[in-house]
Amino acid sequence: MTRDTATWLAAASAQLAAVSDSPRAEAERLLALALGVPRTHLLAGLAPAPEPSQAAAFEESLSRRAAGEPFAYISGEQPFHSIDLQVTPDVLIPRPDTEHLVDWALELLPALGTQPQVWDVATGSGCVALAIARSAPTVRLLASDLSVAALAVARANAERLGLSRVEFAQVDVLALPDPVRCFDLIVSNPPYIAENDPHLPALVHEPRLALVSGVDGLDCLRRVIEQAPSRLRAAGWLLLEHGYDQGPAVRGLLAQAGFTDIGTRRDYGGNERVSGGRRP
Repeated sequence: MTRDTATWLAAASAQLAAVSDSPRAEAERLLALALGVPRTHLLAGLAPAPEPSQAAAFEESLSRRAAGEPFAYISGEQPFHSIDLQVTPDVLIPRPDTEHLVDWALELLPALGTQPQVWDVATGSGCVALAIARSAPTVRLLASDLSVAALAVARANAERLGLSRVEFAQVDVLALPDPVRCFDLIVSNPPYIAENDPHLPALVHEPRLALVSGVDGLDCLRRVIEQAPSRLRAAGWLLLEHGYDQGPAVRGLLAQAGFTDIGTRRDYGGNERVSGGRRP
């Protein structure tokens, strides 16, 4: 790394300090992105001096990040579980905590038959469905969303990852046109933030449709839980991601809907994050 580059990155880091917990690392990633090289090349002093167009691209991305736009939307990519996804502002950025939903699903699959059918409701970028498909090649998957724009992103991710066996459909919660189609496992990371949640301003760049669900944040979760028994085969499972403080409410809703073996998994921060149950 040259002195000029180091000075440039120091200034960029200062600019990002207000929006990032790791401003230096983000500045390096943005510069590497503009130069079209791995960050390791930059750190090792192997990156070329930026062309004027690359410098302009770096300044533009730096301004976007300093204004609070998430890095994933600037880079257009986000790693998740076993895959790398393309993301746009039409989809929620996949979070590491959602990997617990995938892991629980993968644990259940061996007991659900040789070709279990799985439905990922509110798929967004396709992260949950595609991570399951990558790790469980015999599973038949349906991924649905209300947003046409989100489905376009999910389909593109499936094509890029070579996971053409994943089926996509525009569906409002579990309202499939086929009234008798049933599944062995339904998974969902639906919107679950309350309308007046104080954290919403920090999420202004992400699609509100994928975030907010009524006064208490439980509207979509209620609908999924109410409708799931009619879409699950006997002994089929429903797994749901929810807010850190919604575990008791979701377990109560699952019990009211007749689910058994109800349990909850905690996220990387120790918060209750995924709850589920089995249809008798």
